[in-house]
Amino acid sequence: MALFKIADFNPNYREEAFDGDDVKGLDVYSARTNDKIGSIDDILVDETGRFRYLVLDTGFWIFGKKVLLPVGRCYVDPNKERIYAKNLFSKDQAEELPEYSEAMTVDYEYEERVRNIYRTPSVENSAPVEMTPPVGASGVSAVSDRLYTSTELSNSAPTPEPIITPTPDSASPGAPKYDRSTYTYDREPEMYQMDEREHQKLKLYEEKLVARKNRQMTGEVTVGKRLETEVATASVPVERERIVIERKTPTSSRIVNPTNTDFQEGEIARMKVYEETADIKKQAFVREEVSIRKEVEKDTVEAQETLRRQELDVNVEGNPVVEQ
Repeated sequence: MALFKIADFNPNYREEAFDGDDVKGLDVYSARTNDKIGSIDDILVDETGRFRYLVLDTGFWIFGKKVLLPVGRCYVDPNKERIYAKNLFSKDQAEELPEYSEAMTVDYEYEERVRNIYRTPSVENSAPVEMTPPVGASGVSAVSDRLYTSTELSNSAPTPEPIITPTPDSASPGAPKYDRSTYTYDREPEMYQMDEREHQKLKLYEEKLVARKNRQMTGEVTVGKRLETEVATASVPVERERIVIERKTPTSSRIVNPTNTDFQEGEIARMKVYEETADIKKQAFVREEVSIRKEVEKDTVEAQETLRRQELDVNVEGNPVVEQ
C-alpha cells in the first residue's frame, strides 16, 4: 500500500484534522524513562488517509537520525502537548531501524525492515518496569502496550509482559507468513491500531474519494518530409516549315515579248524557313500546405468506491454527566 506525507495527501490537514494545530514539531518522550527522544518531523498516511507512521527526528538522542514510529507504538498526552513512545520502543531498536529520508520511497521491503525491528523485543524491555508512567487527561496511565488506570496501579497490578509478535521468518508452526500481496496493516494492530484514548490529538478520520489527474505521455507524433521519385512524360506539339517547289510545263506555247524576257542569272525569290523545338524542364511548385496543432478532448472518468468512516462509541455506566 502506498504511503504519503500528510501534507502531500491533504494540504489542508491542519484545519481538517487538528483544528488548526499541527502534530509536526511535538516532542516525543519515552514512556519508560520520561526522557526526550526526539520530535515529530512528519506523518505518513496510507492511501485511505489513515495514520501509519510518525517520522521521528531523534535529534541528539541518536545524532539526528530519522526513523519511523508506527502509530500503535505511541500515545498522545494532550495536556502536555507531548507524544510518548511506548515501552516497546527502545534506543536499541532506534539504532537498528533503517534511516528515513524525505527523498526515499517507503515500499514494502523498507516497511518490513522497520516492522522486523519492532517485532523483536529488546533486552531492556524484557526486564520489569518500575516507574510511574505519565497520566493523560483521561486519568489513564500507560504501561507497556496496555493501559492501566491509577486504581489498578495502586492495587499492585502485575507488570504486563511485552507483546512479542512472531516474525514472518519464524520457523514455528503457525507463524504468520507475509508477502507484498497479502500483507495488510490490520494483521498487526499492536503497531497500527489507534486507540481513541491514546490518540486524542489525532482526530477520527473518514475516507473520501480523492480525485487527481496524472498527466502522462501516451504517444508522440513526428511530421516530416520524404522524397519520392517518379518518371513523368510530357508532350508538346511542334511545327516545322518546309519549302515546296512546284514546277509546271505549260500545255500550250505562249509567245512573249523579247523585251520582257530576262535571260540573266541571279536570285529569283527568297523565303525563310522556321521550325519549333521542344523546351521541357523541371520547375518546383507548392503542392500542399500542412499546418500542425493540438486539440484537447475533454472527458469525465467516474469511479465508485466503498468509503469507511470512524464513529465515536461512548459507553456510559451509571448516571455520569457526559457532554459531547
